Amino acid sequence: MSVLHFQLFNLSEKRYDISKLNPKVLDFGWPDHHAPALDKICSICKAMDTWLNADPHNVVVLHNKGNRGRTGVVVAAYMHYSNISASADQALDRFAMKRFYEDKVLPVGQPSQKRYIQYFSGLLSGHIKINNKPLFLHHVIMHGIPNFESQGGCRPFLKIYQAMQPVYTSGIYNVQGDSHTSICITIEPGLLLKGDILLKCYHKRFRSPSRDVIFRVQFHTCAVHDLGIVFGKDELDETFRDERFPEYGKVEFVFSFGPEKIQGMDHLENGPSVSVDYNTQDPLIRWDSYENFNQRCEDNMEGE
Repeated sequence: MSVLHFQLFNLSEKRYDISKLNPKVLDFGWPDHHAPALDKICSICKAMDTWLNADPHNVVVLHNKGNRGRTGVVVAAYMHYSNISASADQALDRFAMKRFYEDKVLPVGQPSQKRYIQYFSGLLSGHIKINNKPLFLHHVIMHGIPNFESQGGCRPFLKIYQAMQPVYTSGIYNVQGDSHTSICITIEPGLLLKGDILLKCYHKRFRSPSRDVIFRVQFHTCAVHDLGIVFGKDELDETFRDERFPEYGKVEFVFSFGPEKIQGMDHLENGPSVSVDYNTQDPLIRWDSYENFNQRCEDNMEGE
């Protein structure tokens, strides 16, 4: 088969060496272990479908350096996309993609990746109605305190990203208590959120210039129709297999349609066992782990 019939879709960082091997490269990369933006999923599926339908000999090659989750997102999304107009002749192809996804990818996927596949499928089928109302985030409540310190408890802080750009960093909360304690991080006035949202909760190590991820979660505001959403442990990225986070633990988000303080929420105030350090100028707190993602890598292809 001629190389002219191959179209390479790069799902990882932009790479000089890939372009040298095959100039027909479409870069659709996003950070490993994460879900892509919802519009990126749509763009990938449209590009794949256009290429495959242009010539029966055309082939799509998915390149992904790292975890198989990114490949799985694209394969699963394209299965849903192609089901809309698929012919009977394509049934075998869909079966093969489904087997690949279930056998090779599903076991390593993150909850947010699966959530975004559900979003995409729901929007295609019409089962998810798009919410266009503005959403203001006021409270993030962590029910159940993970044990990240030797004496129990943790020192959490939040970073919130919109379209992979940081829009909010909280203070550092020092939580002394058992795992049945809840902690509320309040944002006043409410933070306007729209589109693809990523929230990461870190633990700042005591007497150490380092941080650990407590949980990570991604969602899209177009699919949020309630002013309160809850993610259980099994719906939080990385956390779903972390023994330090209690099995009954969950994270709750409280929204409103305006920035003004929500009345009647005094019961969410933290007790005396919780103190807050608002020194967000600490480089460890301010460090953005995504700012260099789109810079081209010069890694070679060996060992991949």
